[in-house]
Amino acid sequence: MNDHELVLVLDFGGQYNQLIARRVREAKVYCEVLPHNAELATIVNKKPKGIIFTGGPSIAYEEDAPKVDPKIFELGIPVLGICYGAQLTAHLLGGKLEAAENREYGKKELEVATHPIFKDVSTKTTCWMSHTYHVTALPEKYKIIARTDHCPIAAFANDEERIYGFQYHPEVVHTPEGKQMLQNFLYEICDCRGDWVMRNFVEKSIQKLRNQIGDRKVLLGLSGGVDSSVAAMLIHRAVGHQLTCIFVDNGLLRKDEGDMVEQVFTEQFDLNLKRANAQELFLNNLAGISDPETKRKNIGETFIRVFEAEAEKLDGVELLAQGTIYPDVIESGGTHAAVIKSHHNVGGLPDDIKFTGLVEPLRDLFKDEVREVGRELGLPSHVVDRQPFPGPGLAIRVIGDITEEKLVILREADWIYREEIRKAGLQKDIWQYFAVLTGIKTVGVMGDERTYSYTIGLRGVTSLDGMTADWARIPYPVLEAISTRIVNEVKNVNRIVYDITSKPPSTIEWE
Repeated sequence: MNDHELVLVLDFGGQYNQLIARRVREAKVYCEVLPHNAELATIVNKKPKGIIFTGGPSIAYEEDAPKVDPKIFELGIPVLGICYGAQLTAHLLGGKLEAAENREYGKKELEVATHPIFKDVSTKTTCWMSHTYHVTALPEKYKIIARTDHCPIAAFANDEERIYGFQYHPEVVHTPEGKQMLQNFLYEICDCRGDWVMRNFVEKSIQKLRNQIGDRKVLLGLSGGVDSSVAAMLIHRAVGHQLTCIFVDNGLLRKDEGDMVEQVFTEQFDLNLKRANAQELFLNNLAGISDPETKRKNIGETFIRVFEAEAEKLDGVELLAQGTIYPDVIESGGTHAAVIKSHHNVGGLPDDIKFTGLVEPLRDLFKDEVREVGRELGLPSHVVDRQPFPGPGLAIRVIGDITEEKLVILREADWIYREEIRKAGLQKDIWQYFAVLTGIKTVGVMGDERTYSYTIGLRGVTSLDGMTADWARIPYPVLEAISTRIVNEVKNVNRIVYDITSKPPSTIEWE
C-alpha cells in the first residue's frame, strides 16, 4: 500500500492514457496506470481515492470489447469515465449507446451546468471530441451536466454514487479548462489533499533505498542522462560509497560526450565513478544488425555483460541500479498498453541477469518529475535540463546496420545541428533535437561532379514530457545554415531533410 493518497487510471487502450496520468500527477495527486481487467481485489487493496477510466478504440457493447467488473461501481469509490470510459460506464449501468449521426472530431463548444466538477469552469467552454459512438440514454438516477450541439449527453453525473462521465477528452490541451475539470474531480469529488510533491518523494525515497539496500553494494550504469544521473544522486544520498557508478562508453555517444560525462561527475560530484571503454565490444556485437528491436535488446544485454565484468572486479556487488522511469514501464507493456518499443532499461534485460536484485528509484516517475527530483537534489541545470538521449544512443539514429564510418558521419552532423540551435538561442524552445543518418543514398551534384551520398534527417520537437510531441517550427534561416554547414563540412552527405510529423502518429525517435 502507498504512503500517499492514490488515484487509479484504468487503461482501455486509448492514445492519451499516459497524459491522463500526468494531469493527475500535475494536480499533486499520485496515480498509477493499471490494465482495465485488473482484479477487483487488487483495486480494493490499493485503497484509491478515485478511479478514472480512459478512452479506447473499442465499442462498449460489443462482445470482445474491454470491460471492467461491474462491482467496481459498488465500491463507493468515485469513478470518472472519459470517452470510451464514459460510454462503458453508461452501458454497464443500463444506459444506451448508439452510433452518432454526426461523428464528432476536434474542438467543440461545450455548455456546462452548475456542478462541483465544473467549479471555476466557464459556462460555455471548448472541449476536444473524438468519437463515433455516444450515449443516447442514461441509466436511472443519472443526469446530464454538459452538452454540445451534436452531443446532447457530453457529460453525465450520479452525485449519490459519485459516478461521472465525460464524452470529451479533458486531459488534452485542446480542452483549455480540462485541467480544472480533472482537478475538480480530484478535490471536489474525491476529497484529495494533494500530497504528491517531489520534496516528499526525495525524503521518502532515500529512506526506502536505505531499507532496500541495507549494507549491500550497488552498481549503476551512469550515462550522464537525466534519468541515470538523478538515480545515481538519489542512491548516493542514501548509501554513499556503497554505490559504484560505471560509465559505459559504448561508442554510440554524441561527439565528445564520453569525456564530458566523466569530467562532470568526477570533478563536480563525490561519486565513485569508473569508466569502461567498451566501444569495440558494442560495435562487434551490433555488426550486420539492422532491425531496431534487435539492436535495442542486443545493446541492453551487452550493457549488462559489461556491468557484470566490471562488478567482478569489485568486491561483493549484489545489486544493479537503473534509471527506469514510468513511461518506460508503460510503453514496454508493463500495463495493458500495446508494446510500442522495448526500452533498454526494461525489455532489453537478459533472462540470466547475475545480480541478486534491481534498484529502480525512479520507476514511478514521469520525465518532468525526474527533473524536479534532480533540482531538489541540487544537480546543475545542464544535467537536469539535458535533452533526452536514448539508452541505445546513436545505434537507433543510424537506420540500418551500424559501422564506425556511419557513426562518424552522424556525430559530425548532429554536432553541427546542435551548435547552430545553440547559436540561434533556440535550445530552450525545442524539447529534443537530433540528426538521423537515414539508410537512403541519393544523387547530388557537388563541384560539377555527380555524387551518390547519404541523406541526413533532422528531427526537432516541442513537448512537455515526450508522451505527445509536435514538430518544432525552426526558422528557415536556421535550417538553411544547418543544411549548408552539414553538406559542406561532413563527408558523404549531400541531402538534408526535416521531419515534420508529430507524436502521435510518429514516435520521436525514428527507431
